Amino acid sequence: MESPSHPTRIVFMGTPEFAVPSLKALIEAGFDIVSVVTQPDRPRDRGLKPGPSPVKQVALENGVEVVEPEKIRDEGFLNRLKTLDPDVIAVVAYGKILPPAVLGIPKLGCVNLHASILPRWRGAAPVNWAIIKGDKKTGVTTMLMDEGMDTGPVLLTEEVPIDEDETAEDLGMKLARVGATLLVKTIELLEDKKIKPVAQDEASATYAPRLKKGDGRIDWHRGAGEIRDLVRGLYPWPGAHTYWKGKLIKIHSGWALTGPEAAGNGRMPGTVVDTSGEGIKIKCGRGIFEITELQMEGKRRMSAVDFLKGHRLGEEIFE
Repeated sequence: MESPSHPTRIVFMGTPEFAVPSLKALIEAGFDIVSVVTQPDRPRDRGLKPGPSPVKQVALENGVEVVEPEKIRDEGFLNRLKTLDPDVIAVVAYGKILPPAVLGIPKLGCVNLHASILPRWRGAAPVNWAIIKGDKKTGVTTMLMDEGMDTGPVLLTEEVPIDEDETAEDLGMKLARVGATLLVKTIELLEDKKIKPVAQDEASATYAPRLKKGDGRIDWHRGAGEIRDLVRGLYPWPGAHTYWKGKLIKIHSGWALTGPEAAGNGRMPGTVVDTSGEGIKIKCGRGIFEITELQMEGKRRMSAVDFLKGHRLGEEIFE
């Protein structure tokens, strides 16, 4: 790396692709990245050989020291952090909660980039839950970390609209880019002592718990719009799914139909009502959801049109 143009010494903690734009932005802004802390190599790409995290790859490409503690409470790791003498620890999707022993090390504090407008959607999956719950906007927040789950005082925020066809994958990439710029701005202002933390409104807090595979089970009694939001919000993992003749079918994409043509003629939710167009139309509690892309367990992903070439559907039930 070139000689830093900012005096602030930063330890960067992050692991997945979401954190990569932030690390790159801090490097490009000329901060002194004294070390990168990331999760140890894990099996990646469908469980093959253990491989480096996306953040580790970027660090190595830029000649930055990488530390991969199995346990961040380990005395050896804590001593190493103290030796690095950071002004700021920048945390972006690291994947573990920082103990007080780490929070107290940097002079200016631990700064976390979170993918929502806090205090809405504290927790592990803010991007997903914002879409699942039908939010029209979200954003990114930088905050000073405390011992709680995303409860620390807010430094800066930036709102981002949620497009109606965006998946969690799309939105996550967008927020990662916006957040990287916000993180650089935040640390520059901290460096110049031109920023004041603001306490969060606890009464407005909502939570975004870690996703489980079971969260993707479609309840056809819900409205078509809610089901579409679920499909978008759980893409690519864990994916929304339903069952047909006892077989799991993952739904990759579809549309909510809510006009007069979506009445369903009194059929029960989950019933196939039409397969004559570009998808499979399913009666919902309100409206109709048209599946446009799906994947039966053990099979490849395909369009609904291609699926229908090999499967004739009458008024059957998706469960």
